[in-house]
Amino acid sequence: MALFALRRMLLLAPQTLGVITLIFVVFRLVPGDPAVIVAGPTATQVQVEAIRRDLGLDRPVWLQYLVFLRDLSRGDLGTSLSLRQPVTKVVVGRLGPTLALMVASLLLTVALAVPAGVAAAVRPHGALAQVVMGTSILALSIPNFLVGMILMQVLAVKLRWLPAAGTGGLAFLLMPTIAVAARLVALVSRTTRANVIEVLGEDFVRTARAKGLAARVVLYRHALPPALVPIITMVGLQAGYLLGGSIVVETLFAYQGLGQAMISAVSMRDYFLVQGITLFYVAGFLIINLLVDLSYAAVDPRIRYA
Repeated sequence: MALFALRRMLLLAPQTLGVITLIFVVFRLVPGDPAVIVAGPTATQVQVEAIRRDLGLDRPVWLQYLVFLRDLSRGDLGTSLSLRQPVTKVVVGRLGPTLALMVASLLLTVALAVPAGVAAAVRPHGALAQVVMGTSILALSIPNFLVGMILMQVLAVKLRWLPAAGTGGLAFLLMPTIAVAARLVALVSRTTRANVIEVLGEDFVRTARAKGLAARVVLYRHALPPALVPIITMVGLQAGYLLGGSIVVETLFAYQGLGQAMISAVSMRDYFLVQGITLFYVAGFLIINLLVDLSYAAVDPRIRYA
């Protein structure tokens, strides 16, 4: 296990460098001159050139890349052009609400999807299974933003139970969480049902039944643990996607997370802030993938020896 963890972490270094390089190249290819954006539409060419020198954009690209790596190693992601603050400060300030939304969405997913999937697998042709499958198909076919709009119209506008938008306590978190988790609950419940049904047909489960064990013991002690392994992997990977995938929902509810900051930065053409948030998303996704690989290998020995 230790060797697998070391090998996986060593592999993370070139992956991270490759992604950072790709982001640097992509942002240099994006149309538009940051110096012109900072100077404004009425600036003279002399003023634009002066700002370009201040930003270091007059240097050769390879030198800009080396400076970029140096600053990145110091935690310096530049200064936001629209907010006039260090990008790192902006990202850290918006990180808490985004992590709260991600964790709440995952907890809601696990709490609803796993029991529903298991119940649907125990009686795959029963009424409950049909309800779970039908609901999951409906949830998968509706975009997250539409779920959010429906929730907002019903819970905030009609019933006035929850605030329509903003960031604060649990009341502000509830509707964005449901909107983000809706598709994930559907996906995980269907996967759970399929995996449990498959494991219930394995020889070791039939052996457990032949020994006279109670159905509940066979299900929860023998069938459920191996069936949960791919589900744990799926939930972990979805956590990475939730970091960036909640952008639309955050914008819809004016939720002051990283996604909402990303949309504002794009609309303001804030070059350095978009680049910094993108780097954070990528770093978060790589770290979550690493943790998923390590946890998966800890559960299934075949992975660590592969």
